[in-house]
Amino acid sequence: MSSQYRPARNSPAEAGALFRPYAGTNEPGFVRPMVARRNLEIWLVILGSLAAGAAYAWFAGEDINWDWRNYHEYGAFALLNGRFDQDVAPGGFQTFLNPLPYLPAYLLRHHVSAPFWGMWLGALHGLNLALIYWFSRIVLGGAANVWALAASVVIAAFGPMTLSEVGTSFADILTALPVIAGVGVMLSANAQHRARYVIAGMLIGAAAGLKLTNMVFCVGAAISLLYAARPLSALCCFAAGGAVGALGTGGAWAWTLWQEFGNPVFPFYNGIFRSPEAMDGSFADLRFMPHGLWEAFAYPFYWAVGNYRSSEWPFRDPRFAIAFVLLAATVGAGLLSRLRIFTRRDKQFLVFFLVAYVVWLLEFSIHRYAVALELLCAPLIVLLFSRLSGALQRKPFASSRPAWASFATAGLAVAIALWSQPADWSRRPWSDPYQPQPPKALSEAATYLMIEKPLGYMVPLLGPGSRAYQLSDILMPIVPGGSLDHRIRAGLAHPLPGGVWAMHLRGSAPRQCLLDEYGWEIDASRACAVIPGPEGVDIEACPLRPSAQTKSQSC
Repeated sequence: MSSQYRPARNSPAEAGALFRPYAGTNEPGFVRPMVARRNLEIWLVILGSLAAGAAYAWFAGEDINWDWRNYHEYGAFALLNGRFDQDVAPGGFQTFLNPLPYLPAYLLRHHVSAPFWGMWLGALHGLNLALIYWFSRIVLGGAANVWALAASVVIAAFGPMTLSEVGTSFADILTALPVIAGVGVMLSANAQHRARYVIAGMLIGAAAGLKLTNMVFCVGAAISLLYAARPLSALCCFAAGGAVGALGTGGAWAWTLWQEFGNPVFPFYNGIFRSPEAMDGSFADLRFMPHGLWEAFAYPFYWAVGNYRSSEWPFRDPRFAIAFVLLAATVGAGLLSRLRIFTRRDKQFLVFFLVAYVVWLLEFSIHRYAVALELLCAPLIVLLFSRLSGALQRKPFASSRPAWASFATAGLAVAIALWSQPADWSRRPWSDPYQPQPPKALSEAATYLMIEKPLGYMVPLLGPGSRAYQLSDILMPIVPGGSLDHRIRAGLAHPLPGGVWAMHLRGSAPRQCLLDEYGWEIDASRACAVIPGPEGVDIEACPLRPSAQTKSQSC
């Protein structure tokens, strides 16, 4: 074969159709059954994905993760009940994150009985597998045979962060749906499909509007458009769609924060917006960042052996390491054979993935935020393996592969699935769902000073009309003299019928120094009330009385 081998002009690898891997005739006698099979195939994939997500959510148990206890539950509750201007950050600084992505979990948890609410949520998350199947057909083109598609779905289905979030309140796996869909639509577009760039921008922009950490995918997608047929036109269409999507899902919340605090992403990037309600500067969680260039390169290989330095909880994931090794091997094979290994679409996908990964690594390095990349590792690995095996045969774009390549792809997928170990964000058995009954002492409207975290999920359980003020957030302490401080003092100056209580985790010493700042102390003559906690640590609410101490001691 000539070293100048190129795929045919209308080959599946370069075509712009959303669904194209199988070539066929236009004869009606052939098309009708083919379309019927295709429709059946699509429905089977969707139903299978829904069932897989529901089944795993049932198997894993009820979600009681720390972030749900801290701010997921409260954010949705406050949005539906207009509580943001009554309480003061019960979930700490995370209270000010867009609450929209936490609505599905909240509504299902409170309107569907256990375990069915978790299974419905898991089914929704399971749709990521259907998208991966569809995405794989787009990027693999003519190489999208049964073995390749099955391998891609298996690799995606057993992703450690993906599994850990199925059936939970985390937004990462939920917003992976528009991210994957948007990238797939973008890769399916060409010069004649400019509307697809707009749609892709809307989908990925909507994900960023729901959760700011998804901005890394906007950056990756925008830079990857340099490989589009008409880069400037594609980028303009994508940017327009992205703006519409981001404003549609995050604009109202950003406007609320702007009106309240003068910062549309409060309390983040306050070095730019300088809201008086938060510290100057842009604070970030740096616990998981790599320390130097060598460690940054080594992260994927750490994950492969179970070194979980990018997560709070243990996990093991060989996907990223295998993808990068395959990429190096494929590029090397292309250089040695002097063949063009990658199509334009391949290059666009690779640029998107690499740029998004690098931006994520430099900005966050928090593994949960990379769920979409973890899922997209599946088609990337299968694509690279296909291109590598093709290069070894000097037929990089051949639609058929020898049997050994198909078996090797399937074997690699099974090995990845077996080696993967999901993280555990805390669950409890469905046989004992969390349904706490607050004590009668807390049934009246009262004011609660929260002196520990996570306690935001307690607010919906308290008496109607109660107020909750968080005093213990280290990253965003209450600014003396600010509007939040005034809200707390005004609430304490006008007590509710149920009085004033301090709330903390039972077994930990109450932080009196936080109460001193507002002139209150625990009333030892009255009993504390106890609410059972979901993970074995109960919540204690202790009555308060005015104190002569009005200046905060060191905490």
